[in-house]
Amino acid sequence: MALAALGRVWGRRGELFAVSLSGGPERFQDLREVFLFGGPGAPGAERPVEIESVWEHRGGLVFKFRGIDSIEDAERFEHAEVRIPREARRQLPDGEFFQADLVGCEVVEKAGGERLGVVTACQEFGGPMLLEVERQGEPLLVPFARAICVEIDVGRRRIVVDLPEGLKELP
Repeated sequence: MALAALGRVWGRRGELFAVSLSGGPERFQDLREVFLFGGPGAPGAERPVEIESVWEHRGGLVFKFRGIDSIEDAERFEHAEVRIPREARRQLPDGEFFQADLVGCEVVEKAGGERLGVVTACQEFGGPMLLEVERQGEPLLVPFARAICVEIDVGRRRIVVDLPEGLKELP
C-alpha cells in the first residue's frame, strides 16, 4: 500500500520531498521500515529502507532514509513510492476506508439492484471524493458520500449506491 509519492531530492544529505497519500508526518512516526518502489535506480523493484526522520515542509513531507546520505544516493529514488504491506496498515475508525480498498469494488444500485460497474479509481478535486466507476466502457463519477454510498462492504468488494436522479445520464 502506497503511503507517499517521492518527488525530487531536497537538500544535500539525501532527503527527498514527498506528497503524502495518507496523512501528515505523525503518520510515519511509528513506522520504522518501509519499502521504496520504483524510481530511476530500481524501476519495478521494492527496496526495504528505514525511516530516519520525516517532517512537514511547504505542504509536503521531507523524508530522510537511513543509508541514503547524498544527493546521488537519493536521485535513484526520485518519483518512487513509499509503501508498506497491507497487514501493516493502521486500523481505521468505522465508516472510513482506504482508497486502495475501494478500487475493484462492484457498484450496485440500491433501487432495483442494477450492476453499475466496478470502481477503477478515486478522484479528488477539492470536494467530496469521487469514485470512478467503469460502466459499459464509459466512466461514471459517483460522489463518495454517505447519502449516496449507503452500504460499503470492502470484504465482499461491493458498494451499494442510492444515486440522485439524473446522475447516471451525466456525460
